[in-house]
Amino acid sequence: MSKLGNLGARLHRGEVGYDFVKNRKLWYSVSILITITAIVGLAVRGLNMGIEFQGGAVFTTPKTTVSVAQAEAYAEEAAGHQAVVQELGSGGMRIQISGVDTAKSDQVKQELAQNLKVDEEAINADLVGPSWGEQIANKAWQGLGIFLVLVVIYLAIAFEWRMAIAAFIALIHDITITVGIYALVGFEVTPGTVIGLLTILGYSLYDTVVVFDSLKEQTKDITKQTRFTYSDIANFSINSTLVRSINTTVVALLPVAGLLFIGGGVLSAGTLNDISLSLFVGLAAGAYSSIFIATPLVADLKELEPQMKSLRKRVLAKRAQTAEQGEAPAAPGPQETYDDLPEDAAPAVVGPRAQPVSRGRGRGRPSGKRR
Repeated sequence: MSKLGNLGARLHRGEVGYDFVKNRKLWYSVSILITITAIVGLAVRGLNMGIEFQGGAVFTTPKTTVSVAQAEAYAEEAAGHQAVVQELGSGGMRIQISGVDTAKSDQVKQELAQNLKVDEEAINADLVGPSWGEQIANKAWQGLGIFLVLVVIYLAIAFEWRMAIAAFIALIHDITITVGIYALVGFEVTPGTVIGLLTILGYSLYDTVVVFDSLKEQTKDITKQTRFTYSDIANFSINSTLVRSINTTVVALLPVAGLLFIGGGVLSAGTLNDISLSLFVGLAAGAYSSIFIATPLVADLKELEPQMKSLRKRVLAKRAQTAEQGEAPAAPGPQETYDDLPEDAAPAVVGPRAQPVSRGRGRGRPSGKRR
C-alpha cells in the first residue's frame, strides 16, 4: 500500500506518468470492438426480460426433493411457455413463467403441486399483467432519458459543451456494454437491473467530473504559454487522478463482487443477480470510460479549435528549437508554470505554485528588523 501511495504522489507531482491521450486511438479501437460485440449479442440473443416487463406469473413453492431441471420441465409442460426456476435457500423454488393469465395460473399451480409433491395451498402465486409491465418499461426509459438530458445540461453549464458531449458518449458507451453483457450472459432484466444501471451511470459521471474539474483548472489561460498543448495538460489531469480512480473503483467493486459471485452464484439469490451484474459491469466500464474515453475525446474536440491548433504549432516549434539546442523538453507537472506570459497577466499554474523564498530580511540582526 505504501508503494501505491508513493506512486500516486509521484503521479500527482508529474514525476511519472503514462501517455493516455497519445494512445487514444488504441483505446477507441478497444471500446469500439467491445461495443460491437455487445450490440451483436443484443441483436442475436436479445434481453431476457422479467415478468415485470412482459407479464406472467411467479410461483414460490415450499421445500421439495425435486431437482431444478425437473421442476423446469414440469413448469414448461404445465404452462406451455418457457420457465425460469431458481432454488431458494429454504429448499423451495421460485418458478417464473411469462405469458400466464389468471385462469391459466390456477391450472399451472395445480399441476405443479402434483408434480412437485407439495400442498397446493402452500404454493404462493403472484401475477403481473402485461400492461403494468409495459408501464414499468416506459417509466424506466423516461427516467434514463431525463437523466441523460440533465447530465448534458449540467456539464455544459458547469464546464463546457465539449466536455458534455464527451461525458454523454462515455455514458452511452457504459450503457451499451452493460446491456450487451446482460444479453450475452442471459441474466433476467428486472426493475433491479434498471436501478443498477442508473447507479453506475451516476458513479461513472462522478469519476469523469473529477478528471474534468482538474482539467478545467489546469487549462486556464493555456493559450498564453508555449510549453504545453491541451493534450499534454489533459494527459496530466488523468495521471494526477489515476490512483484515486483506481482506489474508488476497487473499493466499490469488492462488495458488488461479493453480491454477484457469492450471493448470486453460491446462494442462488436471483434478485441479487439482477442488480449486482449491472453494478459490477457498469462500475468497471465507467472507470474505463472516464480515463480512456471521456478525457481523450475532450482533447480531440478542443484541439479542433483554431486557438488550440495555433497553440499546438507554437509548442511543437518551440520543442523543435529546444531539441536543436540539445536541451530536453519539459514534461508537464505541478512544479511547472506557464511561461512567456505578459508581465501584467496572472500566470496559470499547472498544479500548486511554490511560495516565494525569503530573501533573509533582517538576517544577522538581533531584533530581526531592518534599520
